[in-house]
Amino acid sequence: MSGKTVRLTMAQALVRYLCNQYTEIDGERVPLFAGLFGIFGHGNVTCLSEALEQVQDRLPTYRGQNEQSMALAAVGFAKAKRRRQIMIACTSIGPGAANMVTAAGTAMANRLPVLLLAGDTFANRLPDPVLQQVEHFGDPTITVNDAFKPVVRYWDRITLPEQILSSLPQAIATMLDPADCGPAFIGLAQDTQEKAFDYPQVFFEPKVWKIPRPRPDRDAVAAAAALLATAKRPLIISGGGVRYSLAEAELAGFAARRGIPVVETIAGKGALTHDHPVHAGPLGIVGSTSANALAKEADVIVAIGTRLQDFTTGSWTAFAQDARFISVNTARFDAVKHRALSVIGDAREAIAELDAALGNWKAPADRMAKAKALFAEWDALLDKHQKPTNAAVPSYAQVVAVLNRVARPEDTLIAAAGGTPGEVTKGWRVKNPNTFDCEFGFSCMGYEIAAGWGCAIAQEGPGAAGGTPIVMIGDGTYMMMNSDIYSAALTGHKMIVVVCDNGGYAVINRLQQFKGVPGFNNLLSDSRIRNRDNPLHVDFAKHAEAMGAQARHVGGLSELEEAMKWAQGNDGPTVISIVSDAWAWVPGDADWDVGVPEVSTFEKVRAARKAQDAIRAGQRVGV
Repeated sequence: MSGKTVRLTMAQALVRYLCNQYTEIDGERVPLFAGLFGIFGHGNVTCLSEALEQVQDRLPTYRGQNEQSMALAAVGFAKAKRRRQIMIACTSIGPGAANMVTAAGTAMANRLPVLLLAGDTFANRLPDPVLQQVEHFGDPTITVNDAFKPVVRYWDRITLPEQILSSLPQAIATMLDPADCGPAFIGLAQDTQEKAFDYPQVFFEPKVWKIPRPRPDRDAVAAAAALLATAKRPLIISGGGVRYSLAEAELAGFAARRGIPVVETIAGKGALTHDHPVHAGPLGIVGSTSANALAKEADVIVAIGTRLQDFTTGSWTAFAQDARFISVNTARFDAVKHRALSVIGDAREAIAELDAALGNWKAPADRMAKAKALFAEWDALLDKHQKPTNAAVPSYAQVVAVLNRVARPEDTLIAAAGGTPGEVTKGWRVKNPNTFDCEFGFSCMGYEIAAGWGCAIAQEGPGAAGGTPIVMIGDGTYMMMNSDIYSAALTGHKMIVVVCDNGGYAVINRLQQFKGVPGFNNLLSDSRIRNRDNPLHVDFAKHAEAMGAQARHVGGLSELEEAMKWAQGNDGPTVISIVSDAWAWVPGDADWDVGVPEVSTFEKVRAARKAQDAIRAGQRVGV
């Protein structure tokens, strides 16, 4: 190593280091950090912004409107890039930092890399308490930034300038580790940002990071092959890990050669196109009748790249009690769930090795034939619910069908919370792989529009689909976070936002009433407002126009289709609003375990409790 050094402030050194980190996408060397979303305050404006201003051509800074939403935009970017590139979200101390905690939880639940940089209090404590500082009387080391610890994979606070020499490489290694992937947080003490240090020049040498592909244990692969070879009714569950491993082709080939139908989780939806010969539909609570029927009778289930959350497993009621699991996952924590035979390794490599170990084995021919028949029935049921009717107000399913029909193969559908995830997971027919993003690991209201902006930025670079983000969102979620319509208008990024206005939080109202509780505080009509018979409604089109978007309100499905075609030809963001039915949903046939009161004065609640007890009696007990 050379003994040469360069004297920089800690903030300058941090930025220079980040600018010299690279990765490869489709054989092309690109910056690992594609840009930074930032809002400056006194905790980062004088030092960190000074460093960032000098590298705008290498690390572009996008001005955020809300700390949570800009970090969510970074999450949407990471999804669109399939964890191959990372965005940074940068805030001041105090409320600016605290606003990012929700976004950190979203990245954590979805196993996505985002680098979060926040100002912190003074390391020397001389000016304490500083503006926006919370104080813990018994522990002066605690700041607001400690709130990130439960929702990030890597956490550090820089109190000496030389600490970044070890901290930054560890943060990046964590974010790129397929087994431990998630957000990294680094708090930057305000006085430490200004301090100069003689940094080794070698620290800033360009580095190309490669995402590792850990191979599974050979004995585990052999055991998995032996177990799968006993199957009469095998099934593959394709999770988000298949997409992040870039294993779509390997999965499709393996399933076709072995005659095993593939069902998908919400995060895994889009690894295969809707009409792929082995595809049998989404699984679970917001899944298809075809996938749920196949799961119920499966004797050996190969779960690839999924954490098996409750919406996938029907709160563990979706499978037979004696079904056996083979779990292929880079994360040991996920691979051992429910007494699975664990194959710990990269999805693409593990699929190839399992395929090689199976010899000439194939599933019984009637297995795939049954899957195709069940899937055809599911398609027909979708058609029935999506078919236009003479109803004055369209259903979500009918709106989904119009958007799906107009969408180009390369366009990406984005959804996250409320009634939308169930309707698009069931009803969106994926035309091209990796053009579907439904954030339902954290079900974060407010993700959608921010993620649309992040996805639009991601579409500019290598390895992207190159299409337009189509954001489908409810009126309740729109009201919660919409400022990135303005962000997209400022930066000139194109996305289409479709607001389904059903008068409140309709899907949670559906759950509330389904479990026997009278409608309360969800729809506008049952909330504490001035006029329940004629509640005040937002003009979403005018609101969006005020933020720089082109916008229309449409009165029905034919107008919606025309507006979508108009939006496809626009630059920048376009917002379309449509009144939709709060009571019409595509039905599901999987169970879900939720809390229902043991005692209640409501007869319907008591009946719902009995039904919930029956659901729990059918749960598969595991760990």
